Amino acid sequence: MTPEERLRLITRNTVEVVTLEELKARLEAGEKLKGYIGFEPSGLFHIGWLVWANKVRDMIDAGVEFYLLAATWHAWINDKLGGDMDLIRKAARHVIDVLEAIGVPRSRVKVVDAEDLVSDKDYWAILLRVAKHNTLARIKRALTIMGRRAEEAELDFSKLIYPAMQVTDIFYLDVDIALGGTDQRKAHMLARDTAEKLGRKKPIAIHTPLLTGLQGIGRMNPSEVSEEEHAVNFKMSKSKPDTAIFVYDPPEEIEKKLRRAYCPAREVRYNPVLEINRYLLFSRPGFKLVIERPEKYGGTIVVESYEDLEKIYREGKLHPLDLKKATAKALAEMLEPVRRYFEQNPEARRILEELKKAAITR
Repeated sequence: MTPEERLRLITRNTVEVVTLEELKARLEAGEKLKGYIGFEPSGLFHIGWLVWANKVRDMIDAGVEFYLLAATWHAWINDKLGGDMDLIRKAARHVIDVLEAIGVPRSRVKVVDAEDLVSDKDYWAILLRVAKHNTLARIKRALTIMGRRAEEAELDFSKLIYPAMQVTDIFYLDVDIALGGTDQRKAHMLARDTAEKLGRKKPIAIHTPLLTGLQGIGRMNPSEVSEEEHAVNFKMSKSKPDTAIFVYDPPEEIEKKLRRAYCPAREVRYNPVLEINRYLLFSRPGFKLVIERPEKYGGTIVVESYEDLEKIYREGKLHPLDLKKATAKALAEMLEPVRRYFEQNPEARRILEELKKAAITR
């Protein structure tokens, strides 16, 4: 694979690379690159997480040695699953199961548990150096990476440790690429700035888009919603199960949820139904969206690219309900291997059911 082909694979379906020039130079030099993403094991796997999961697969295919950090301690600090570490560990296993189901087997990634990192005194030495080279104000500004506002640290000091831990993860694992959604940008920029102060290599940051929750942005004007506000209030979240589609949902549940989804006519920005097409369905090679309609409404059409889909929707040539029905059918077909994996794997299914039960009772 040429450096250009690797670059195209690594950067497709992303919204930002900091910096693209650094990544190009490293690839052209033929360097062996190490990448990582940290995920909070916080519950059930929804389709928003498939965006970064697919990017992990791209990285591996491009020859990047990839580390998957199960951020168990981070989830504990962030009060996920009620701070129940046993459930948090099971949620981490659930993520690994889903990755296996979509074609990212454990044999192709290096899975690291945060509990192993924090047991090493060298980890804490790095963390203290990170803390000593940053102000309280800078750390507070980074709290949005955990879906928190700065003032929340006033009630729980442990929250302030979280951004420093994330920077320490990057340095301790000695990675070249830090992957995450756009909500992780502040942590990655903190790592890049701190690397200069500590004389460490500056990580290349690659950011993937965040899927909007099915509730959309309500009555707000899309042009007035900032990316940060979107990440905190409107992204797809497992804590709002009615506004999220989970990877194990049956076809009828997917259709039911999408029928209720925010999808205003002609509106493209922060439209979750269009985002599912853009970042999940059309990201697959050769995908075409088949939209079945009665002849009196134009008949069945086959859309061959996301750009074409967006154009006809923006022009009002496609009714929201027709888009929702076609998207539901295509998404259900895409998720069939995941549903089959959980049906055929008793241990994975047991953990899934336990997490479902926990989600209901909490």
